[in-house]
Amino acid sequence: MSSSVAPPMVIVPAPLDALVIPAALDGRDGRNRATGRPAQIAATNDLTAIRAWLARFSDTKTTFENYRKEAERLLLWSIVQLGKPLSSLTHEDLLVYQHFLSDPQPSAVWVAGCGRKHPRSDARWRPFYGPLAAASQRQAMVILNVMFAWLVEAGYLAGNPLSLSRQRRRKAPPRITRYLEPELWQEVKTFIELMPRETARERFHHGRVRWLFTLLYLGGLRITEVSANTMGQFFSRRDATGRDRWWLEVTGKGDRERLVPATAEMMAELRRYRLAHGLSALPVTGEDTPLVLPVGATRKPLTRAALHRIVKDVFLGAASSLRTGAESNEERASRLEQASTHWLRHSAGSHMADLQMDLRLVRDNLGHNSLTTTSQYLHMDDDRRHRETEEKHRMDWH
Repeated sequence: MSSSVAPPMVIVPAPLDALVIPAALDGRDGRNRATGRPAQIAATNDLTAIRAWLARFSDTKTTFENYRKEAERLLLWSIVQLGKPLSSLTHEDLLVYQHFLSDPQPSAVWVAGCGRKHPRSDARWRPFYGPLAAASQRQAMVILNVMFAWLVEAGYLAGNPLSLSRQRRRKAPPRITRYLEPELWQEVKTFIELMPRETARERFHHGRVRWLFTLLYLGGLRITEVSANTMGQFFSRRDATGRDRWWLEVTGKGDRERLVPATAEMMAELRRYRLAHGLSALPVTGEDTPLVLPVGATRKPLTRAALHRIVKDVFLGAASSLRTGAESNEERASRLEQASTHWLRHSAGSHMADLQMDLRLVRDNLGHNSLTTTSQYLHMDDDRRHRETEEKHRMDWH
């Protein structure tokens, strides 16, 4: 009699909160499990150990989501691709994984269609939206090293398989590359200006797109900052010459606050946007109106994913227009298709620098931490920062 062989387990990648791992792969008997010393956490398998690590970051949404994403990707790759528990991974496995990040294959299993971000509850959700750039690969491995080190310290793992890596940090590129050159930026603005406005819904969408792009570019805001802040955070104050200047107080990354110059051009766009929706021309302090309005009467702020989708659709539409125009340009169209919301922030910083704005002012506009040695001299420069931003950083809508 021939003995029957059990078919291999088929596991479909799923988010951590919905993932069910067979006992043979859950890490309870992982080869790298710590033995002979008391554990500091109650976790008995890899999934609960990862959740214990992530719980440390639950009060910082962006950090939590970034760390969960990297832990989730590695865990899924380990059990789906290698068929072994995360707590059995070796140093060599992690080298293979880093190579995998540059081209997650098979793409049907790992990559969301058309690079779209689907909700975690959606059956179309996938761990990746495409290959990771070199900088993103390094960031992923840094986060995973932090996770492994903590699991060792907590007494769950015997050793950190990434501790043997001593990767030499590559020199940063001389300039930001993920941004829109002025000519390509003009193509995007032209596409927005030519968007249809025949119906009330089309007029609503056009106005929202125009205002959102104004905020992201003139303000250099992150997409999370657009979602998390309100119109009530605009305020005016009189400068040294007696002129009233408007500012937007933004709570951004790491709950740090900064003042963004609300230039005359930005305030004109804000007035236009608010009046189109029956609001007063200018916001009042403490007003809870979202920076970007949702459809309908609700005042619930749009999510980061919804804002990202609006921006991405504009880039894709502008790329399509480039391809079908009188002078089709495949290279520029392809570049626009790669663009994301954060490209607008990079574009803002690059364009301000190109116009020879003081880099210290650019730093403060974007809320960066660089050039810290000069920060003690900048307390008196807010008026100049506002003036130079207004003069040199513009939308110039037609």
